[in-house]
Amino acid sequence: MSRSWVAAMLAPALNIALTVPAFADATAEQYVDDALPLMYHSCTSVVEEGSGDDAYIDKVVRALVAVSLYNHNVNASMFEISEEQETALHDKFVEALKKGCEKDRDALLAGVIDQAVAQALFGK
Repeated sequence: MSRSWVAAMLAPALNIALTVPAFADATAEQYVDDALPLMYHSCTSVVEEGSGDDAYIDKVVRALVAVSLYNHNVNASMFEISEEQETALHDKFVEALKKGCEKDRDALLAGVIDQAVAQALFGK
């Protein structure tokens, strides 16, 4: 796996966790509606379909992270942390996502992201 593939897919991924407000039901429904058409992606397909368009990859990853955060009942108030802690959390997420995709490049990206979120936030 090339480093550019990893950088394109992973670098912006966890930043959404630090900016998503607490979910209201209507907001949650919108996040799910936005993510549903993207749920078919695997680790490989998002990069292939993105064809070098980092904005597309970012959009897919952010949508799937938002659903994962909602499913884990994550509230934005959990992230009143320092920049150092934010960086450490981001790095844990990126590492978990990278390992998940390296293990199975054809794995559904939503599942890999969900596991990476759980590992980064809860050590699961």
